[in-house]
Amino acid sequence: MKMRTALMLALSLVAGISASAARATDVSFITDFGINGRHSYFFVALEKGYYQKEGLDVSIVRGQGSADAIKKVASGAAMIGFADAGSLVLARGNDKVPVKMISVVYATPPQAIFVLGDSSIKTPKDIEGKTLADTASSSVRLLFPAYAEAAGIDASKVTWVAADGAALTSILATKRADGIGQFTVGAPLVEKATAPNSVRILAYKDAGLNYYGNGLIASEDTISKDPNLLKAFVRATIKGHEGCIRQSRPRPRPS
Repeated sequence: MKMRTALMLALSLVAGISASAARATDVSFITDFGINGRHSYFFVALEKGYYQKEGLDVSIVRGQGSADAIKKVASGAAMIGFADAGSLVLARGNDKVPVKMISVVYATPPQAIFVLGDSSIKTPKDIEGKTLADTASSSVRLLFPAYAEAAGIDASKVTWVAADGAALTSILATKRADGIGQFTVGAPLVEKATAPNSVRILAYKDAGLNYYGNGLIASEDTISKDPNLLKAFVRATIKGHEGCIRQSRPRPRPS
């Protein structure tokens, strides 16, 4: 009798676990651009099971720029995205895209133009007459007119060429363009690709631009219908971020 009771209890626990797993909500999450170190906390949250504990079955999709992520979230191709606030403002203002930012991650603008250390580009004004490369959907490129105005650059004298994101560092290193669009947090990756040549960074924030950078975005429909789901995603992502901080702290050496 005891054996039967124990068996029934075990089966009920298994059934409960299965039912819980079955209730997990599928969530597609799209990055702003590729898969980079700045996206590590999303993967930590995924691998540590933080999303799963919140009842979310998250899949991470590689984005092609903030504009791309915003479009994918607006169309329903992704439920949640990581995108730049400036690009979102433009999308809402120009195209009436029904997407909003639900959580700010970068408190300052991360956009910048990267040039080689031996380049003749020393100041923002020196960009005039030069060629810059970036992906078509990059926020660096989309927000360049605002940067140009703030930095006193004639934007009409700057040529932009579209390039694959994975090729940008190589394009700069081989001088196929005078500069490339990147986030300031990407400096180590660019410097590694251009070594032994150094890199000079012309950051948008240094021109006096002051706006939020990247954050989590969702459609107005999702915000209205599933606010608790979005809160759960944010909670799990914060835990992932905290996990990254713990892992990056140097461990004390034994005395």
